[in-house]
Amino acid sequence: MTTVEVVPATLEHKPAIARLVELYVYDFTEFTDDDVNEDGSYGYPYLDAYWAEPERHPFLFFADGRIAGFAFVHAGAPHDMAEFFVLRKYRARGVSVAAARAVFARFPGEWQVRELTANTRATAFWRKAIPVPFTEDTNDKGPVQHFHIAE
Repeated sequence: MTTVEVVPATLEHKPAIARLVELYVYDFTEFTDDDVNEDGSYGYPYLDAYWAEPERHPFLFFADGRIAGFAFVHAGAPHDMAEFFVLRKYRARGVSVAAARAVFARFPGEWQVRELTANTRATAFWRKAIPVPFTEDTNDKGPVQHFHIAE
C-alpha cells in the first residue's frame, strides 16, 4: 500500500512544482494545440499567482516520501480544482484518488471539477475520485462535476 501525503506547497517547493507543471502541460498537448515557447518550455501564466493571491492554493503530493504530483485549487464559491497532476508512475497505485480526496477534504463546501471533452480518461477518473454524489453538466470545453464536501 502506497502512503500518500498532500502538503501545502511553500515557496521552497515552487521550483519542483514548476518542473512538474511542464510535464503536466506536455501531457495536455495530447488534447490541445500548444507548442513550447522559444526557450523550450511551455510555461504556466498563473504559477506565481499561487504564492501571491490568497484564494489560490498550491499543493504537492508525495507517495512513500517521493514527489508524485501537484494540485492547484482556486478557493471560492465554488472551489475549483484548477490543475491536478500525478506522475504516470503513480497513477495506477491509488495515489491520484487519495490525493484528490485529501485536497477536497481541505476545502469543505461547494466544488467543481472540469475536464476537456477529449480527455475521457480524466472524466472517468473524476467520476471515480469524487467521494460524494455529484451532478454533471458541460460547459464550452467539456464536462463539469458539481458536488458538496461536508465539514
